[in-house]
Order: sequence, then structure tokens, then C-alpha cells
Amino acid sequence: MKFDTRTLTGPARRLMATAQNGLEVIRFGGLAHDVQSSPFEVTERKRMYRLRHYFPDEPAADRPVALLVPPLMVNADIYDVNAEGGAVGILHRAGIDCWVLDFGSPATEEGGWQRDLADHVLALSSAIDTVNELTGRGVHLMGYSQGGMFAYQATAFRYGKGVQSIVTFGSPVDIVAGLPFGLPYGLVSEVADFVADHVLTRLPITDAMVRVGFQLLDPVKTAKARIDFLRQLHDREALLPKERQRRFLEHDGWVGYSGPAAADLLKQFVAHNRMMSGGFVIRDQPISLAELKCPILAFVGEVDDIGQPAAVRGIVRAAPNAEVYEATLVAGHFGLVAGSTATNQTWPLVRDWVNWLGGNAELPDQIAPMHEHVAADRQATAATRVVHTAATLAEAGAGIGAAFGSLAGNALRGSKELTGEAARALPRLTRLGMIQPHTRISLGRLLAEQQRNAPMRELFLFDDRVHTHAAVGARIDNVVRGLISAGVRPGTRVGVLMETRPSALASVAALSRIGAVAVLLAPGGETARAVESTGTTVIVADPENLRAAAAAGTRVLVLGGGNARALDIPDGADVVDLEQVDPAAVALPGWFRPDPGLARELAFILVTGTGDKLDLKYITNHRWALSAFGTASAADLDRRDTVYCLAPLHHSSGLLVSLGGAVAGGSRIALARSLDPPSFAAEVHRYGSPSSPTPGPCCATSSTWKPSPPAIRIRSGCSSAPACRPVCGGAPSSGSRPRGCWSSTPRSRATWCSPTWRA
Repeated sequence: MKFDTRTLTGPARRLMATAQNGLEVIRFGGLAHDVQSSPFEVTERKRMYRLRHYFPDEPAADRPVALLVPPLMVNADIYDVNAEGGAVGILHRAGIDCWVLDFGSPATEEGGWQRDLADHVLALSSAIDTVNELTGRGVHLMGYSQGGMFAYQATAFRYGKGVQSIVTFGSPVDIVAGLPFGLPYGLVSEVADFVADHVLTRLPITDAMVRVGFQLLDPVKTAKARIDFLRQLHDREALLPKERQRRFLEHDGWVGYSGPAAADLLKQFVAHNRMMSGGFVIRDQPISLAELKCPILAFVGEVDDIGQPAAVRGIVRAAPNAEVYEATLVAGHFGLVAGSTATNQTWPLVRDWVNWLGGNAELPDQIAPMHEHVAADRQATAATRVVHTAATLAEAGAGIGAAFGSLAGNALRGSKELTGEAARALPRLTRLGMIQPHTRISLGRLLAEQQRNAPMRELFLFDDRVHTHAAVGARIDNVVRGLISAGVRPGTRVGVLMETRPSALASVAALSRIGAVAVLLAPGGETARAVESTGTTVIVADPENLRAAAAAGTRVLVLGGGNARALDIPDGADVVDLEQVDPAAVALPGWFRPDPGLARELAFILVTGTGDKLDLKYITNHRWALSAFGTASAADLDRRDTVYCLAPLHHSSGLLVSLGGAVAGGSRIALARSLDPPSFAAEVHRYGSPSSPTPGPCCATSSTWKPSPPAIRIRSGCSSAPACRPVCGGAPSSGSRPRGCWSSTPRSRATWCSPTWRA
């Protein structure tokens, strides 16, 4: 065998190169490379964000505009991590003007750890306004992961103003459809609520925690990447092209996650799944993705374990008024926007999408209209995953574990479906059975309990505004002081003559808190006769019904409309404006005990009929509680539900079924001003109401209205409306009746509380 010095020098050089490169990685965190970021300038700097404009020196006239939004846990450089092969580079070469929204890191930004979800959505909305103004064009809004969720939410918040299209990458919408291992939604919801209330409020999510969490989601791929890096450590030229991306994934690309924003995410979009149902709240304003009307392109990763395909495809149901397209790629969550797949497929498709919308190109074959249900070839899917992971043995083990996990999850889910409703109803029915004549129970007491348990949880929605338990509780307490200053005492019969409005709810609750009897009068009815028949001594009225109340000859207390409005007070009328009373100046008397009502005591008087058929219905606290807990149990209402109340509070179904069931179940209440078909269809979407209590003489449909008599169709879990459970009250009547009910989701079903109801 001939001796060759290269047999010694080759390994020695390799060892020296490995040591030299390894030392550089240890000292500086990576290898020095010449890959430069694309040039940009910060066009706008605000407390919540910095707006980057890439390639600012080039003329932007007559170019489509793209605004890219990163998720909260990832640095905004995600769109430029591959430089010329990244999003900014590819889109810029295609003639697209690129802007990137940079939220910064909560660890370095002022007040960063206190940011909530609404802060980010409003920041994006502000950035859209800025780009619209500077470019004079609408934007193609693009978001990765939670950035895509922000794109959906901000566009819905703006009702589509200034947005030409939305492009998302692995952005989940239907969280329920993407639960791992078939875990039951109820269990996940409970865990999400607990974490949001008790963990995220105390523990900030740092960038290190985010990095470790993402790596643990795919430990096989993480380990493989590190092993490959070590094996090539001697070959500097092979490592340099991917060095910037490696450093981004290892440590540079991660930022912390503020606790309030994470808590909002868990509560609204995991525990309540309101991206799908609608009714998520941005600064006290309920929003629904049904407001989206611009074209949408959603990228779906076949092996994405975070934005799972079923969850991403939920947008086609959540946004029924938009044209939704999809592009399916064999990629994981990160691979959709960075790496070779993104360079070769994702961003060229985005370029072609923008050009197609501008009328300059054909729609690529890889982009097709999205369908809610996609037939999946299980064998092909398994093969795709095996090829994708490059770790056959580990993948097989993971597949076996997932199979057993799926079986266990299905068994658990099945047992939970059988026992879940009974478990939720049992505490309510037990409490109802324990009520004795001397038990303290009332509307005011239940509201106070809800306020103590969850003061910041939403209580009711009205005119596109959301009111929390704390805000409503403060309003009720102020009204209590005003009523006491006006001479209202326990047992006093006080008429309530008001249209449907927050002040009407506050008045009824305040009277309950004092222990007075609320006599609910219908606007436009025979007020004077009702007052005489019930022994009412004073009436609480809103400004619209002030004259009718004064005509009854009793003292009138005016509530509602704020303290700046002018009142049209009739001559000689005894009128007190409660809005002018300073609650802080009213000292509570010694006799006052909040919520003193006993089960046997009279709580409400309902006045029905007219003329000789005037009828009085006396409702005790026990009777009201029976209806409240019974409705909550029969309709399986809980805190995830929103009850859309079509009936006014002076109607028995509004007071006993709608208000009572929602309060007893801990649900949100959406108050409707009137039974207006177009408003109903829009508000059910916007409020995300799965339960629609209706009075006996009226009905609601969640999709379309036609001239009477309509065929009543309640669609449950379909593309045109959220899951809708009609909860009907009032006496049976002839006329139109339900013709059908469709359901496509496990939790969606209709509860009929009266046999027939007419339109």
C-alpha cells in the first residue's frame, strides 16, 4: 500500500476547520456571512409598532401594495430571512411594493408586557390607514400564523376598508377542528380558560420559552437540523447560505408574548372559538368574519401541526360572503414562509395571485376555490409525512403513538358527549331543587354572583357594543342609589316603561337588588290602566316614553340617554331625572341590604293583553329562577354561548327565558332593538349567537327572510350562519312553523321549547 500524505492532511484539515468554525459559533453565536437584509426605512413609528417600507428609494407609482404582518412570537425579519429568496425579495422583483409591520419585542417596548389582542388589531388597522394614505392604493394584507388571524380580524373590524385581498399562511380559524389527538373541545376549553385566568396573568412568556416551545412541537426535525449542522461544520461554504435562517430559528427570530394578548387568544379563539362563531371583541365592539367580502387566499401546510389544514379551512365557513381560495403545499408551519418550499412555491404563488387580481396574469393551477370538506387519502397522507420527516423510524413511532392517542381521544370524546350535558345541568338542577320559600334568590343576586366570579367577562351586547359584568354591575349600583334617593323601597311596585336598551336591563336588575317589584309595561300599551290595576306608584321610563308615563298620573323617574340630553317634560308632571343624580352623593340607608329577595316574594308583574282582556302575571323569585335554570339546562347554555334576545324584556320570554337562561347559564346576552329581519341576520353573525330565544308570536331565521308566511329554517353549523339553537317561549300559536333544521357540528342542535310558532 502506497503511503499518501493526503490520508493524514485531509482529516487533519477537516478537524481544524471543524474546530475553527465551532469556536466561531460558540463565541459569536454563528458563522459570519455576507447575506444582507433588504434595504428599508421606518416610515411610521408609534408606541405599538414600527412600519417598515422596503426599497423606499424606488418609485412606487402604479404598483400593487403588500402589507405583511408577522405573528407575535416571531421577529418581523421572518419575511426577509432568506434575503433575495425571501418574501420581500421575490415580491419586490415582481413589482410589488412591500411594507412590513413590526410589533417589536414586549421585553424592550414601553408597556410591551401589558399589550392585549385588541392593541395589535388596532395597530394593524392604523398601519393600513397609513399605507393607504401614502400609496393611494388598497393593500394586499398578508399574515403568517397569528399574523394572518390579525389580518382577518383587522379587515373585519374595518369592514374591508382599504384592503384589496387577504393572504394567510397556516392561520387557523376553526380551532375546534384542529385539536390534536381528537381531544374533546370541552376539556380543551376548560384548560384554556384556566391557563388564561391563572397562569398567563402571572407568568410572562419570554423569547426563550417561545423558542423551546416551538422546538418541542417538532423535536425530530429540530434534532435532525442540529445533527446536520454538526456534520457539516467543517464545510463553511455549505453552511453559509443557510446560516441566517439557522440563526433565526435558533435564537434571533423569537420574541416574547405578552400575557394579556395570550390570555385574549386563549379565551376568545380557543375557549370560545369566536373566529368561527363570530362575536369576538375588539375594544368593546363585537366583530364577525362574516364582514369579510374581499378575496381570500389561504395557504395550507399538509404537515403543519400548528395551523392544521382543517383549522385553516374554517375560513370558508366563517367568511360566507367572501371568495375563498386555497393553495396546499407539502410543508410544515415554518416552511410555508421560509426555506426552499417558500422560495420555490409559496411566494411565487403569492406573486401570481396579486397579478391575477390586477388582471395581469392567469390564476395558477395550484390555487383553487376552497372547499369545507376535502377528501383525504390516508395512505397518501401517511406517505407524505414519512417522506417529509426524513426520520422513518421516529415518524413510525410518532404515527403509532398518534393512532393510540386518537383511539383514546375518540373514546374520551364519546363518553364526554354522553355525560357532558348532564354534568353541566346537574349543579343547576341541584340548586333549583334546594330552593325553599325562605331562600334568597333573585335576578340581582345571580348577576352579583357572576360579577364576583368573572368581573371582566362580557355580560351583554347591544348596538355593536360589549358590556362587561364589572361595567354593568357599576351601572346597576349607580341606578340603585338613584332609585333610593327617589324614595324607592323594598316591596314598592315600580313600573318600567322602556324600549329595549341597556338602561332597561339595569333598571330591572336595580329594582331586584333593592327588593322592589318591577312592573314591566309595554311601550304603546294601556299604561294608565296597567298602573291602576297593579298598584304602581312610580314609573321608570326612558326619554322616548316620558310623555306616556307622565300621562298615567304617577311620578316618573327618567333613566337612559346620558345626562346631556334634553327632556320633553309635560306641564305639571312629577319628573325626576335620575341621570342628574350623583351616585357618590347618595348615602345608602341602614335598612339597605343588597339582593334581599326571597324565593316566595313577588319579583315581577307582567302586563299582557288590552282592554277587557288585560291580564296580570305575578312572577315570584322562585318562578323566575325555575324558568332561568330550566332554560339554561334544557338549552345547555354556558359561558361559551351568546343568547340573542329577540323578545323585549316586558315579554315573558324575554324576562324568563332569554335574560333568565343567559344569567343562570353564565352566557352573554345580545339584545335586539326590534324584530328587524336584516338586522337579525347581520347581528347573529356579528355577535356569534348560537342561541336565539324567540317569543311565541315571532320567529327568526339565521339566513334569509321572505314575505310572510315564511318557511322557517334554522341552519346550524352551516356556512351561512353560526350554530343557532332557537329557544322559544310564549304560548303556542298557529301560522308558520319550523320546516327543517340542519346540523353539521357536534355541538350544534336546536332546542324547541314550544310546539308551533308563527312569523
